[in-house]
Amino acid sequence: MRQALSDLGTLGITVTEVKGFGRQKGHTELYRGAEYVVDFLPKVKIEAAVADERVPFVIEAIEKAARTGKIGDGKIFVVPIQQVVRIRTGETGNEAL
Repeated sequence: MRQALSDLGTLGITVTEVKGFGRQKGHTELYRGAEYVVDFLPKVKIEAAVADERVPFVIEAIEKAARTGKIGDGKIFVVPIQQVVRIRTGETGNEAL
């Protein structure tokens, strides 16, 4: 997915290791004879801020790169960004992306 986004000219992404659950709902494991429930599964959260006109292309690239057709492929959330300011230069808006 990183390469697919780079090929589109996306200059940066943030990757975070997180825990959560979706349709999998966790699972039960056996450790030293004791059974315990794993409620939250490890996941990867990827964030990329792009200009509005590039959003459809970025979504398509992520779908192509990440889709396996199995549970756990993930979701894409598109949220508006009110303002972007690059602190070092003072650039705002698309120039700051």
